Amino acid sequence: MSKTIHVILSGGVGSRLWPVSRKSMPKQYIPMFGDKSLFQLTAERNRTLADRTLVVGNKDNYLLSQSDLMRAGIGEYTEIVEAAPRNTAAAIAFAALAAAPDDLLLVTPSDHIITNEAAYAASIAEALQLASDGYLVTFGIAPTKPETGYGYIESQGHEVLGFREKPDLATAQLFLEQGNFLWNSGMFCFQAQTFLDELAKFEPDILAKSRVCYAAGVDGLLPESQTMEIPSKSIDYAVMERSKKIKVVKTSFGWSDLGSFESIWEHWENNGEKQHFVSNNCVVGSKKHVEFIGVENLVLVETDDAILVLSKNDSQEVKKVFERLEKEKPELVN
Repeated sequence: MSKTIHVILSGGVGSRLWPVSRKSMPKQYIPMFGDKSLFQLTAERNRTLADRTLVVGNKDNYLLSQSDLMRAGIGEYTEIVEAAPRNTAAAIAFAALAAAPDDLLLVTPSDHIITNEAAYAASIAEALQLASDGYLVTFGIAPTKPETGYGYIESQGHEVLGFREKPDLATAQLFLEQGNFLWNSGMFCFQAQTFLDELAKFEPDILAKSRVCYAAGVDGLLPESQTMEIPSKSIDYAVMERSKKIKVVKTSFGWSDLGSFESIWEHWENNGEKQHFVSNNCVVGSKKHVEFIGVENLVLVETDDAILVLSKNDSQEVKKVFERLEKEKPELVN
């Protein structure tokens, strides 16, 4: 009998949340939500919706994942530890290879927040039914604003009419007005063999080299030499934008990827967490008393070794700072 496996992808760095998020402590492990991390919340949210938990992480963060799984009360799970990140197509291939062919994989990032868990469970049930019928299912979030930081899915019911890259503001406004464009959540659901068959059709080299790498793993630890031979490509580019078996579930369950300081601002604001705000500005991480005069819509971020000040509307630019510091001052991103 097939099982439902919750696959947690936990390899991200969270570069747009620097300096809070670092390579040694990415955003998904930071206990910013009560005393819980996004990873822990993800594991807890899906614990009753799946029969098993499987984590695909990397050698730099798997101990953090283990700690959060223990806090989430999950003692039994499967763990696949990549020697180096090779993007989501390979990561999900490893999960599919670790499952039985007819097992249903519910694939989620580890760094998203969801506030309406009843609506979430209903969407998962809808996706599992479609996946049981042999479809590759993606989840589209009903947009609440013209967001430029997300990709979009053009849809009609469960049918996917097309995928769109992150738009400029004018295009995002058109998407919102048209009404049939959804934010691409990066969540998926499908049978393990269905995904492997479609990956073999469109990216046989990724599948072949992922098989070799997975077979060479020892106790879930994958070898570096075989890992580095796998082409790095996202599941969207490798499969989802090319397959004829795609379906989408339209959702509204209070979703955010919390991938920028703007999205964190909005989450805190929507949940009435007024302690983070001063004169229509937001303070992240600072333990000092902060005052703002003559400015608004600023975010001030403080850690022990760095201070970042930015306009809320420029949150997407933080990634460029992270990438520059990787070369100039790597100690500030590690």
